[in-house]
Amino acid sequence: MKVAVGLPAYNEEKNIASIIIKLKPIIDTIIVCDDGSSDLTSKIASELGAIIIIHTKNMGYGAAITSLFAKAKDMNVDALITFDADGQHRVEDIESVLEPIVKGEADIVIGSRFIGKESQIPFYRKIGIKTISGLTNTITGSRIKDSQSGFRAYTNRALRTLQLTENGMGVSTEILIKASKNDLKIAEIPIEIRYHKDSSTHNPVLHGASVMMSTFRFMALQKPLIFYGIPGICFVIVGLFFVGWTIQQYMESGNMITNISLIGIGCIILGIQLLITISIINSMIILIKER
Repeated sequence: MKVAVGLPAYNEEKNIASIIIKLKPIIDTIIVCDDGSSDLTSKIASELGAIIIIHTKNMGYGAAITSLFAKAKDMNVDALITFDADGQHRVEDIESVLEPIVKGEADIVIGSRFIGKESQIPFYRKIGIKTISGLTNTITGSRIKDSQSGFRAYTNRALRTLQLTENGMGVSTEILIKASKNDLKIAEIPIEIRYHKDSSTHNPVLHGASVMMSTFRFMALQKPLIFYGIPGICFVIVGLFFVGWTIQQYMESGNMITNISLIGIGCIILGIQLLITISIINSMIILIKER
């Protein structure tokens, strides 16, 4: 089996050499996507024998993953393993993540931090990851524990099926949603992860916001009834409650509570707009399917 490891890297000159040196005894093909680094990341990786993809400017994690997918497809590998270049993932876990693909049991394998013995993940990261995983599962109908793990393995079929458009951190969610739509089999394998100071180049707040926005965008397209319908109905109910309360107060005291009435009317209008949006989106989906 022809296996490649793909490393998305941005200013990782401190970590890239040690990772490639550890990978070389077990993996013949190492691909590094230098996503606009301003340091020696690509030079170090090239001198150590890795295949280099260079983005002239920083385009984002999703763009790096897309480039790695494209290169792996061109090389016609049987499997691609994506592996973070910041030193958090263990080379020792590659064999177990690859195993379900070797056995033909999965098209995508996720190295999960939440199966078996949980890794020592900072609390704020754990909450964020589990929240996003819950939203992803709502869209896909799956039970994935760690939707944001960058340690994954893909079959050649998965690489050729998935057409990615997300340039940011939301690509992890996009992959799972599109895999679910295309009936690709997904498995999770427990891994250990090392969190240490300066191991991540991503601001956690910006990272979380980017992923949440992408997840909401995909939910709006894939599950409009949930994304628009439930809030729409809630807004209408709340609006009717406030309007009813205003009418009751006026009938009892003769005084109009202007603020409450305006909130009620605003909620009803917003709720109706959301429900109309559902109708429009569903109509578009039906037309697209018919075509």
